[in-house]
Amino acid sequence: MAGDNPNTKSTPEALKGRFAAVLPAGGLGKRMGGNIPKQLMLLGGKPVYRYCLETFLNMDEIAEVVMAVPADWKDHFEKDFSHPKLKIVVGGAERWQSVENGVNALTSSAEYVLVHDVARPFISEEIIRNVCNTLVEKGSCLVAKPAVDTIKIAKDGKVESTIDRNTVWLAQTPQAASIALLKKLYARIAAEPLDFTPTDEASILEYFGENVYIVKGNAANDKLTTPEDFEIFTKRTR
Repeated sequence: MAGDNPNTKSTPEALKGRFAAVLPAGGLGKRMGGNIPKQLMLLGGKPVYRYCLETFLNMDEIAEVVMAVPADWKDHFEKDFSHPKLKIVVGGAERWQSVENGVNALTSSAEYVLVHDVARPFISEEIIRNVCNTLVEKGSCLVAKPAVDTIKIAKDGKVESTIDRNTVWLAQTPQAASIALLKKLYARIAAEPLDFTPTDEASILEYFGENVYIVKGNAANDKLTTPEDFEIFTKRTR
């Protein structure tokens, strides 16, 4: 199964239980179509959200997992899946607010939190461990993959310039920081609201001048967004 790695090293004692995970699953996946949120659609016979959720729950590094879901679907999620390390909360109006709800619901003694989109079902334990190590050794970080295509800046249908693709990274998740740091930044936002809508945790950290380090990702960790993606991802479950 995707996400499983029989060659994964055992967890060092120093890392056990030091991390939590927040999984925003509050979107309705309008680009996917259908009558249910895309995270509940079956992928290889299992709801999309369960792939990454089970990966996090099975890791000794992860003390707890909070999943933020649409209010109207909270009961459904609670009946569909339960685990001693899992808590389900209602998401916010925006993705970053769903993450804030999840962070505020953490109750373990974990020091750090990894935020991961459930629409990226095939996150590997290896990448998660790399994020955990980077958090401890360096600080806040995000998973990203290097751009392989030439990047053009265009306006009104005309190319204006070309970016050096060696400096371009395509953001993925997990995106991670200390829990205390994120709570401090959320408090600052509450006192003085942002003049933009953050699309991810890294953009919040960057806005407040925090360093964000890169953990190399891969295509297997891409996001499930369109029906065409769904066909491709289904093949990965076989």
